[in-house]
Amino acid sequence: MKISVWRITGLAFLGLTALGLQAGCRAQKGPDEELARRIQNVENALVEFNPGAPPADPASQKAWSIQERMAALMIPGVSIAAIDGSKIDWAKSYGIVKAESPAPVKTDSLFEAASTTKFIVAAIALRFVEEGRLDLDTDVNSYLKSWQVPENEFTKDEKVTLRLLLTHQSGFPMTNMNYDDSDGTPTIVQVLKGELPAQNKPAVPEFVPGSKWQYSNVGYVAVQLLLEDVASQPLAQIAREVVFEPLGMTSSTFVYPLSKDLQAKEAIPHDAEGKAGEPAMHPTALAQGGLMTTPSDLARFTIELMQAYQGRSAKILSQEMAKQMFQPAVAMDPQILGPGLSDGLGVFIRGSGPGFAFLHPGDNYPGSSCWLVGVPDTGQGAVIMTNGAKGNLLAMEIMAALAKEYGWPEG
Repeated sequence: MKISVWRITGLAFLGLTALGLQAGCRAQKGPDEELARRIQNVENALVEFNPGAPPADPASQKAWSIQERMAALMIPGVSIAAIDGSKIDWAKSYGIVKAESPAPVKTDSLFEAASTTKFIVAAIALRFVEEGRLDLDTDVNSYLKSWQVPENEFTKDEKVTLRLLLTHQSGFPMTNMNYDDSDGTPTIVQVLKGELPAQNKPAVPEFVPGSKWQYSNVGYVAVQLLLEDVASQPLAQIAREVVFEPLGMTSSTFVYPLSKDLQAKEAIPHDAEGKAGEPAMHPTALAQGGLMTTPSDLARFTIELMQAYQGRSAKILSQEMAKQMFQPAVAMDPQILGPGLSDGLGVFIRGSGPGFAFLHPGDNYPGSSCWLVGVPDTGQGAVIMTNGAKGNLLAMEIMAALAKEYGWPEG
């Protein structure tokens, strides 16, 4: 049986009954009847995703509304931006920013992008490559000033390069970015060294660079320091100048805690029981998951990268570099994200040839999620962000409904 990422059976990823659900408004007043019908079709066509369960006959599965699935999964808030024809077709929000609060999620509410942040950071790194400031295949120690990748038995013949960092083949460990705030704020160098108050594993190769794939958050922290050392600027400023300002992403920032004017717009994370928790954003290590943004802003980024691939824009990357970014570099274990997926330069790739898609999920403790999908050849895609620990399940259900309604290619 053919399995598609867009179908509920396609991924191996992993009560609030009165959520005060309120929809955000579209930029233009009064969507036309066809658009209203499409939105309604998506909102009421969710099919429950049961990880590990055998595929069921779609015709026999009950369709649920977004509100019903939010209640079942204990997710207080969701925000969606749907892309069609290389533009934002609609953006809509549901629920509340914090449990037991009346404040509704709006389309300009800020969510944690979590690991989807890596896609933005990868695009910035490739921009530096285009400008001749970095090379994809040169030992990163040639550029790093504040810290160096430690040499060991695994790096005798193969060195850590930007290409290997972006594709999770550097040899760096899998590790969460914990720290002890009672001991102060860890510097980015302390994070990379794994020194207190940082409590993560150090960025030391555990196997020969390039010999296998291993997802690494700390690898992207190394990319952050690489960019900052080369540019002599903090990542927040680099991202603002290279990505946010050129694309009009006015609700995106790497600065956290948020400024006072943005704090009222923050969607607070919630655990699997729907209880609000304290955001666990790292104060200095940002590239692995520190972006705060909205689905509409991430949709603008998605559209720009699709247009770059099509040769219709070059605000961030040229067509040649966008094609390199979306070229499968290493095949993924089907148990991780499902069959038919590869890792490109900082983003996952589904399929090949016409109809291929790029995508990046994100999931932050204690309960925030983000899903970004783009199909360059058709100009279609979506960004779905939630403030609940089970948000990835809901995002996949919404994506399946969007794919069906908009006729996304199966690849």
